[in-house]
Amino acid sequence: MRNLTLCCLLLASIGFQSCKKNENQKEVEDAKADAEKPVNVQCYKAIYENDTIDLKLNTLKNGKITGDMVMKVASAPEKTGEIKGEFHGDTLFADYTFIVGANKNTTFKNPMAFLKREKQLILGNGTMQTTMGVTYLVKDKPIYFDNVKYKFTTIDCVDKSK
Repeated sequence: MRNLTLCCLLLASIGFQSCKKNENQKEVEDAKADAEKPVNVQCYKAIYENDTIDLKLNTLKNGKITGDMVMKVASAPEKTGEIKGEFHGDTLFADYTFIVGANKNTTFKNPMAFLKREKQLILGNGTMQTTMGVTYLVKDKPIYFDNVKYKFTTIDCVDKSK
């Protein structure tokens, strides 16, 4: 009888623990979903000669930045992709993962740095290095934000799904 009571008690505690585990997992998933919802959406456009870049940035609850960017550079195929990064002070450090033209089989990834000045974002020029297939901005080299091609101005966001 004592063994039966112990077995029942053990099974009940395992059951309660698994319910608690499911509740904790649901709380983590809910918190992650909240962090993924944008708290701010801002759109930008940069025009330089025949080049146009459209940028949409989503600021998430956790401070991270996500978004979309389309680069239409004269004499080159269109680049379409996603931006992911975060601000360090007034500078957004992000990775741009994109495809070139209609070739969806090959993706590329480049680091980018944008300086925020008032309502403008300025795409910086810096020294990039590739190590083991990963491209990054070299830490000890400066990123220049003066005399650059692409200065983004704030525009109204347009929903393309309509």
